Amino acid sequence: MDFTYPPVREALVFLPFVLPIALWVAWSDMARMKIPNKAVLAMAALWPLLGWLVFPWQLWLMGFAIMAVVLVAGFVGNAAGLFGAGDAKFAAAMSGLFTAGDPMFIAALYAVCSIGAFVVHRALRAVPAVRNLTPEWKSWTHNKFPMGLALAAMAVLYLLAAFLPQG
Repeated sequence: MDFTYPPVREALVFLPFVLPIALWVAWSDMARMKIPNKAVLAMAALWPLLGWLVFPWQLWLMGFAIMAVVLVAGFVGNAAGLFGAGDAKFAAAMSGLFTAGDPMFIAALYAVCSIGAFVVHRALRAVPAVRNLTPEWKSWTHNKFPMGLALAAMAVLYLLAAFLPQG
């Protein structure tokens, strides 16, 4: 299966801004089981501020539509108890990044990041040395999984994929 990765130009423009926001989201969700609204707004602001630098105006506008669709789907999922409201908002805020992406690659990346983040989180919370370093983290004892960790990884890895060899 051949995947089309994001353009290097997109990654170079977005990655310096996405990376710190993604780290903030992952850390906050693991520590407090909450994604700060400021982080969501920061991520959402990247699309109107930077998207037009990378994409033709039609795709840039489509990015807003995608963000709206993901937000509505996220709130439906939240109402059904599938994930938290912060997860829904952050997913919508970052979804503009995937506007011109290969849907199969994006779906595969979502699956890999979700499973990978879950396995790594559950493995690390079983290691006493790790828990002793971060004893106040709510995600160690919470029944639910900090999905912000998987979403943040997805945004960063999607942009890093631009630097993979194209074949």
